[in-house]
Amino acid sequence: MHNLQMVDLKRQYHKIKNEIDTAVLNVIESTAFINGPDVNHFATELATYLGVKHVIPCANGTDALQIALMALGLKPGDEVITPSYTYIATVEVVALLRLTPVFVDVDADTFTMNIDSVKAAITPKTKAIIPVHLYGQSVDMAPLLELAKAHNIPVVEDNAQAIGGTYTFPDGHTVKTGSMGIIGCTSFFPSKNLGGYGDGGAIFTNDDALAETLKMIANHGQKTRYYHEMVGCNSRLDTIQAAILRIKLRKLDEYCTARRVAADYYDNAFKNNPKIVTPYRAPYSYHVFHQYTLQLKGVDRDALQQQLADRKIPSMIYYPVPSHKQNMLKEFNTAGLKLPVTDMLQDCVISLPIHTELTTEELHFITTNVLELVG
Repeated sequence: MHNLQMVDLKRQYHKIKNEIDTAVLNVIESTAFINGPDVNHFATELATYLGVKHVIPCANGTDALQIALMALGLKPGDEVITPSYTYIATVEVVALLRLTPVFVDVDADTFTMNIDSVKAAITPKTKAIIPVHLYGQSVDMAPLLELAKAHNIPVVEDNAQAIGGTYTFPDGHTVKTGSMGIIGCTSFFPSKNLGGYGDGGAIFTNDDALAETLKMIANHGQKTRYYHEMVGCNSRLDTIQAAILRIKLRKLDEYCTARRVAADYYDNAFKNNPKIVTPYRAPYSYHVFHQYTLQLKGVDRDALQQQLADRKIPSMIYYPVPSHKQNMLKEFNTAGLKLPVTDMLQDCVISLPIHTELTTEELHFITTNVLELVG
């Protein structure tokens, strides 16, 4: 059996090694390292996959979120509603732009943004809402979009963990996560479902004028070289990463299916243990399992993690400290907020290995040991 990894990128690479190596060498041979043809090709192909008009590649997922908020023209002090239970990048860009994060709780089943909590948080200062499709599961977007429309608030989707996932609206039509808000953002960090071999990100929109603004901001605020019309930044997807991502995009649905197969195995193994709550799969969401995250009941989570490590089984805690309690945000005086579900999850969740290369033997080893240790 292989050494277990949370995400086994080496085995995945070996399966597509010839394609990847050829693509990378072609870019090197061309010397078109910045904004080479593969970047535009990838943007077009990803737009087709997502069903959006525009994809603007950028340097990473954090930049994608920052550029999105910059393009909306928000001003210091404007409020942005976001879940606290998310990776810090979602909130970091809000603080970086001198906006005010307004934290809401998440749903106890899906771990995604609770719509009632959002409704209660809206004020005249609310200028954006950032739903996070966490762990590969979509936020319940229909009621959120209806609420946002009623208050004329733009929605910026953080799709860094759920690319390849879908959302089904009440009328039955299905769309890709990241394509429903006025802007969608994603990351191509190597461990993501669609991951590069370095940093990378992208921004999506169906709004032509907004797409133009997003492109300009990502390119030093210029449309024509050396003529800078607004303050921007320098955020580009390298051509080598684009070439790699083009290959992996063609395999994304296959990769998501493999993750779901592994999740099915976990679900079946743990379903009868009262101390383990397996991930809920909302009927409106095609869950693509960027993470496989359990809730533990009456179990010392930290002790279990150490015991698993002793048996060479990796695990992770996403997230031990929610955003509203982070020191970097203390100026906003949010540490005392009462977010009961968020506070509960930080103490009881644990994520097990989930990736495209997990074998039945490995899944059996992991689940057998977890069940033995949990009791």
